[in-house]
Amino acid sequence: MQFLCPSGDLGEGRSRAFTHAAEQLFGIRRQGRVYLYRNRCPHRGIRLNWDGSNDAFLDDSASLIHCAHHGALFVVESGECVAGPCEGEHLDALECLEDSQGIWLIDRAAPAKADR
Repeated sequence: MQFLCPSGDLGEGRSRAFTHAAEQLFGIRRQGRVYLYRNRCPHRGIRLNWDGSNDAFLDDSASLIHCAHHGALFVVESGECVAGPCEGEHLDALECLEDSQGIWLIDRAAPAKADR
């Protein structure tokens, strides 16, 4: 597991960018739950936010994920595109865990301790 941030750094109804192993990710907290995705639009494989350094991933209503480049909209809970050029496609969801220390990426690609 890889630590991403303290829980308080991702407020309710907010989004935040992360970098892990040179990969761009983003998280959103909705109704107390954290959703984590790769920061890559399925339409062109580019980041959803303008320059990759800001935390702007939600539309103006904060109810959908928004691609700043071409306006595609995605459901927060599933990553499914519901409007735009990649309608019906999905963002790459990642597993995460939140505990008393904060938010963690569950890195399934990392070898288990016994395999190292």
